[in-house]
Amino acid sequence: MRLDRQRRRMLRLILFSAALWLVVVVLVTTLSEFLFAAVASLPFMFYIAIVGARVRRFTADFKPKVVRLVLDFIDDGALFGDLKYDAKRKIPIDKFLRSQLFITRPAVYDAEDFIEGRIGDVEFEMCELKVEEFSRVRQRLDSVFRGIFLRAKFHYPIKGAVLVVPRARLPYLSETVKIFVRNGGQNMDGFIKHEKFKERYITYGSRNTKVADLLTEELMGFILSYGKKQGELCLSILQENCYVGIWNDKDILEPKIFQSNVSFELVREFYDDIYVALYVVMALDRSH
Repeated sequence: MRLDRQRRRMLRLILFSAALWLVVVVLVTTLSEFLFAAVASLPFMFYIAIVGARVRRFTADFKPKVVRLVLDFIDDGALFGDLKYDAKRKIPIDKFLRSQLFITRPAVYDAEDFIEGRIGDVEFEMCELKVEEFSRVRQRLDSVFRGIFLRAKFHYPIKGAVLVVPRARLPYLSETVKIFVRNGGQNMDGFIKHEKFKERYITYGSRNTKVADLLTEELMGFILSYGKKQGELCLSILQENCYVGIWNDKDILEPKIFQSNVSFELVREFYDDIYVALYVVMALDRSH
């Protein structure tokens, strides 16, 4: 609400600037001396630059201020350590590739909104990611992944490896599955008793991995309910590391200038995207 009061003050300034712009346009068109008119408009151009800088600063400051409040709310939970936020930091590309979720040579690897912390004994880091690669058939960039990417490190590694991918995205993740199978993985759908989960997700695991013990009924139900509301997710577990990718094509918590940002849904959407990644890690940690 404080930020929205700031937005309203800034909006009044923009409207005043627009009116002033009309005055300057009339002045420039009516004066016969072009040089004099150009010099007379210089102070106004400087003023416009200041207004533009204020708008950019408001936009840049909005998300960090709100996100820090959301994280303060989350880390009041008993299991959470302090959650730290850095708007410009990102998960390094080598950790992204080590997840084996996306087999790619990224031409674009943009990230923001880095969050790190601890849940019980599990350390984690996450950020918003946009990854693109050069198309193999066209002169363009193809999207590899856009959304929230999380890496967690368990205190005790599991035996084996697990890969879960949405069936709807299987054509785009075919190389991921091929490499996982080539390294000893096999289809584990026969061990999954949740029929609705099997309809939407396909599960692979290495030999002797107790997939059913890791993917509990509670966790599978949560993944399904989230996927119906927000979007699909994929995950891989490789010894002590767990990686989660949550697709989201929207820019989260981007402020509006010409309408109010005092919206519960706006903030709740960002909270949900953070919480779903953390919930998956908590459920996996409990199960093993």
